Amino acid sequence: MEIERKWFVKGWPESLPQTSLYQMDQGYISVRPTVRIRREALQGGKTALVLCFKGSGTLSREEIETEIDAELFAKLEHLIGKPLIRKERRGYALPGGLTLEVNCVDPDAATGFWYAEVEFETEAQALAWNPADAGLAAYLCDECTGRPGASMGEYWLQTRGDAQR
Repeated sequence: MEIERKWFVKGWPESLPQTSLYQMDQGYISVRPTVRIRREALQGGKTALVLCFKGSGTLSREEIETEIDAELFAKLEHLIGKPLIRKERRGYALPGGLTLEVNCVDPDAATGFWYAEVEFETEAQALAWNPADAGLAAYLCDECTGRPGASMGEYWLQTRGDAQR
């Protein structure tokens, strides 16, 4: 189960310790239901090729991820037939053991944008968490959790055209 809140943001946060840096490429086989592939290259670490299935929902939803080999990834990327979305993701440590993940999406495109998300153990924890308690009230001021059109799947449809619905 994935439980997360999401915000549109501008730039990287200042004043938080960065814990990770990933370069990612992802594409969608289907948006409804969500079926995507992602290449996740951790700076100084390994590259993972992941096939992901996501159920319906906003604050929480079922998520199944499995690593796949390079041959299957290449076949699925060819099946998609469109340029994958480019993302840079930086992780930042938050109080209470949480992590803020900030994403710069398609940085060289006119459609590029930034968003941040925090994953939680329970819905109650997610609903109770206040960005101001982490000194992030001004940075995390545009929450888009559950907002129509604010998902990466919707961005895919807007910028890459139709995926199976």
